Amino acid sequence: MRRAIVHNDSLRMRSFWSLIARRGFARRATQSDVRVAVFTGVVVTLSIWAALTAFTTHERDQVLAEAHGRSALLTRVFAQNVSRSVDSANLANASLGNQLVLGLAPDSPEMRAALGQTLVNLPFLRGLGIVDAKGWVVSSTEVETGNQAIDMRALGPLPEPDHDRLGGFIAARDLRDLMPSSSPRAAPPGVGFLPLVRTVQLHNGQRFHLVAMLNSDALANVQQVTMSDSSAVAALASFDGTLIASTAGVRRPLGSSLSDLPPFKDFLPRRDHGQWQGMGLRDSAQIASFRALDTRPLVAMVEIGVRDATAGWQNKACGLIAAGLVATILIAGVTGVVARSLRVRMAARHEIDAAQFEVAQRERVLSVTLRSLQELIFRTDANGAITFVNNHWIPVMGTGVTAAHGLRPWELVLPSDRDRLWSLFSTQPGHEARRAQASLVDATGTVRTFDISVMPLQNDNVVTGFAGSAIDVTERVAVERKLEAQLAFTRLVMEISPLPKSVITLDGRYVIVNKAWEDFTGQRYGDVACATQAASAHAHLRPLHEEQDRRLLASGRPLRYETCVTHRDGSLRAVVVNKVLLHGPDGRPSGILCVLMDVSEFRDAERATREARDAAEETSRAKSEFIANISHELRTPLQSIIGFSELGQIRAESSGRLSAMFGEIHSAGQRMLMLVNDLLDVSKIDSTVGAIHLESTDLRGLIRAVVREIDPLIGGHQLHVVAQLPDEPMIARVDPPRFQQVVRNVLANAIKFAPTRSRIDIIGDCTPSGDLRIVLRDQGPGIPGDELETIFEAFVQSSQTKDGSGGTGLGLAICRKIIDAHGGRIHAENLPEVGAAFHIVLPARHSAATDKDKADSLAAATCWLAA
Repeated sequence: MRRAIVHNDSLRMRSFWSLIARRGFARRATQSDVRVAVFTGVVVTLSIWAALTAFTTHERDQVLAEAHGRSALLTRVFAQNVSRSVDSANLANASLGNQLVLGLAPDSPEMRAALGQTLVNLPFLRGLGIVDAKGWVVSSTEVETGNQAIDMRALGPLPEPDHDRLGGFIAARDLRDLMPSSSPRAAPPGVGFLPLVRTVQLHNGQRFHLVAMLNSDALANVQQVTMSDSSAVAALASFDGTLIASTAGVRRPLGSSLSDLPPFKDFLPRRDHGQWQGMGLRDSAQIASFRALDTRPLVAMVEIGVRDATAGWQNKACGLIAAGLVATILIAGVTGVVARSLRVRMAARHEIDAAQFEVAQRERVLSVTLRSLQELIFRTDANGAITFVNNHWIPVMGTGVTAAHGLRPWELVLPSDRDRLWSLFSTQPGHEARRAQASLVDATGTVRTFDISVMPLQNDNVVTGFAGSAIDVTERVAVERKLEAQLAFTRLVMEISPLPKSVITLDGRYVIVNKAWEDFTGQRYGDVACATQAASAHAHLRPLHEEQDRRLLASGRPLRYETCVTHRDGSLRAVVVNKVLLHGPDGRPSGILCVLMDVSEFRDAERATREARDAAEETSRAKSEFIANISHELRTPLQSIIGFSELGQIRAESSGRLSAMFGEIHSAGQRMLMLVNDLLDVSKIDSTVGAIHLESTDLRGLIRAVVREIDPLIGGHQLHVVAQLPDEPMIARVDPPRFQQVVRNVLANAIKFAPTRSRIDIIGDCTPSGDLRIVLRDQGPGIPGDELETIFEAFVQSSQTKDGSGGTGLGLAICRKIIDAHGGRIHAENLPEVGAAFHIVLPARHSAATDKDKADSLAAATCWLAA
């Protein structure tokens, strides 16, 4: 601005002396002309000093306004940095909380690794910890804090589950300083943190508190680096005025009260941001601003010393005074020279007039030519005022060409481009074109960008005006900016990609590698900038890469193949290589984009799965072959035994003893046939042969029918069966024969192992969740506790029945498979006194079933009894 004032003053002086000269040319110079020249010189001198005084005053006000603006900007940046830091810590807490909810143990090594990694990623944290509801530190980034309790009151009120809360300033280094101890650690003065607490409630109702310790010094240090101004200081305080963090220039200790400052005394909570000038964090006068954070009870403050802010202005004022003195001397000298030169210039008046007439004629010819051009052509005087524009001005500015006369080009462009364009009209002589790019708002309100070229017009090495042109490059600039944004986005996407990526020239040399590639290979871009792709792989794999590259160039389509590369830890990793051909501006191939995907773990898992499947299939094949062979070998002789025993009974009716022997043979054959049928049932279950058909049935009738069916067996063992079934119907969707098979099997086991003259109870009720439950309790020997689940496995018998009283060990396995196919469950338990109880639980299906229930039942009717 000072340059502009001096420039304008020099232009005024030049115009003044031109006026004097013209007056001298028109008539003979007199003593009156000399007095006018002297008087005018005095007036100009006084005007310069008045302008300098006004300018220095304006400059001081502007410097103070700029200091206020800079303070407000730094305050806003500080508040945003603190908000981002708190939000980042809150996001980290939420992520760790999600891992806890998903089942990751808080004291597991994986959780400690996650805490450590979070601490590395968020350098403004002092530490992280997980505290249970009683204050015990379950896990933290400080190893010494494990399995110790802290004083939860220091963290302030705890938030509700899935919420967070930022606590007040705590004068401590980490959670260890909050633990009661016989020798507590004293935190150094000025050291503390802000606890950001997030409460997480697990599915079992257990609560944990994730504590992120925000380092107040780190927040202040970030602001100190951001300001990069030694004259500015910053501080962070709570809403009650407690100092939490400050930069190096603040002498007040952390934790002290700032309630005497204007933000807390005059503004808050009525206004969440503002400015003041006066006393602040330091003793001298300050230009200060404050801003309260939007989501946290924190206040950011930045202040700049008035003396520091106006130091540059004082230097400028001294320079202006010196310039004023020099200008006064120059004006005095010029006034004397002008007074003597008036007479000399009169003689040259006629020659100048003739020359000006010829120039005017040429200008008219040139003006016609310029008006026909499609570019904006203009000419200005030495002051930069437009004296001529061609007709292209009309579609650009929407006014006539005469309206442009007197305007200055730098006044027409956007404020951000004015200084750059104004520099083109410097009165320094030269013979080179001056170029700049600027934007303006045209007649339609659209912002258009122009490439402007200005050439100074000189006369005897003195600039008398400027000629220039402006070319509309709005579309080109928009395309360039769009292209730059796309390139920046592409570079960012490639850099943050977790997959190793690289760009290789057609001769196999690396051009670009991302961070993931460097981490995977253990090499940096500087190490491989001149290396080839083949040099980074094994020598025996080099032909493979070269062959794949040739295929890619030949087809032009994306290529995918699998190979092995060396990881940075020296191990050989299986990777899937994806390659895409890149094209240059001319449409010809210029490079190859290579993306690596590490599939080592997937291949290992696939190999292990394949081996396990092969082993399972071999086992299943051997079992199926065994069952098929044994059933074939047993059923053939059993048919003969049963048939001949029946024939023997008929022919030996006259001999009681012989008939009894054939009867024993027939019973043994029937029992063996039953065992073979059990084996076949298992075979059917495993081979998905047997299907069930569900229907709504009252379970009470099915249970009573089974009791009546085996009543002779009950009477033979002298047992008493009591069915305690409810009066209300027990409606469920079951396959009646299969359900009766389960009840019959379980009841038969109870009869088999119950003592003589004991009692068997059959109880029907509902579980708290509404499912139907059938409980069969006996007074037998019970089941060993470690066998309550294994007895439901095929071919497994309880150790209590290995005396020969048991069967094949298939009955309960068949029962479980049938109940599982019904969507229910069956399990056993030992009674407190004596005996065992078998629980059969089925999902209830009421008679008033909805259409959806009927559809579900129809679908369930087609399910297979597969294990």
